[in-house]
Amino acid sequence: MALMLIAMILVSQFDSVFRPVIILSSVLLSTVGVLLGLLVFRMPFGVIMTGVGVISLAGVVVNNAIVLVDYIGILRKRDGLSEHESLVVGGLTRFRPVMLTAITTVMGLTPLAIGLNFDFKGLFTRLSPNIFWGGEQAAWWGPMAIAVIAGLTFATFLTLVMLPVMHSLTDDLTAFLRRNLRRQEAEPAEAGEAAVGSPELEASPEPELVTA
Repeated sequence: MALMLIAMILVSQFDSVFRPVIILSSVLLSTVGVLLGLLVFRMPFGVIMTGVGVISLAGVVVNNAIVLVDYIGILRKRDGLSEHESLVVGGLTRFRPVMLTAITTVMGLTPLAIGLNFDFKGLFTRLSPNIFWGGEQAAWWGPMAIAVIAGLTFATFLTLVMLPVMHSLTDDLTAFLRRNLRRQEAEPAEAGEAAVGSPELEASPEPELVTA
């Protein structure tokens, strides 16, 4: 349901079908990073916490993909760049915002993933923060943090590399379909013009009867 709502919003905003498909494909492929992260850290796939991590990951990945895809469209409409130039310039310009978003999210969730506990109450009352690693909270929140960190790291690569490639493929597919449709529309029109402009065959004159 979350992906369906995201798709509806993207279609209404971009007024297109290909761009939302590109953005949502990066969200679906980011789940591969989630599974790889859980395998590396040997954590089970919890339906509740890992599922919440996947949903929150989809929101971050969609934001990064929207930033890149929207700027590519702006470069084509406003600056008149070609398809290849807009992809290159858009990737170089939006590299910094996408990387900063990923780095801040990963660094913010690292204490939660490694199970760092900090007693704020003890710090302010007894000046004893009681910092320790692990615990029940780490076992509960750890899979969600690992899912977001691994999925976002993998999705950042997809956003910066795979998304422009998929955008280029959709551009080639659109151009191919337009050429074929125009060719199919032009062939009947040319055939009709040839039929109208062709000279009609003149009827041969009937032989005159000669009477004596």
